[in-house]
Amino acid sequence: VQLVESGGGLVQPGGSLRLSCAAAGFTFRLYDMSWYRQAPGKEREWVATINKAGTTTNYADSVKGRFTISRDNAKNTVYLQMNSLKPEDTAVYYCRYWVYWGQGTQVTVSS
Repeated sequence: VQLVESGGGLVQPGGSLRLSCAAAGFTFRLYDMSWYRQAPGKEREWVATINKAGTTTNYADSVKGRFTISRDNAKNTVYLQMNSLKPEDTAVYYCRYWVYWGQGTQVTVSS
């Protein structure tokens, strides 16, 4: 199984980023996918989950209304669109399938 995140970077408060997670090694379309994040000195926390069909999404209260999780089963990719970013969104963002994690992508929100 491989999960490869990309799309992180430095952005100003109020800005946007779109993260991608390219999956391989399993039948992507059959499984729910999730995003997590870990800020410096804090535990890893759940951010969002999307079901296998892409019809149901759930979000942590801290990102609800600002982040959107989506997927393209033809491309074996899950996305996280992040809008209205805040400094407290600064973290390494990971995608997760079952017990598997990607290597993470750094998101830094700072002026």
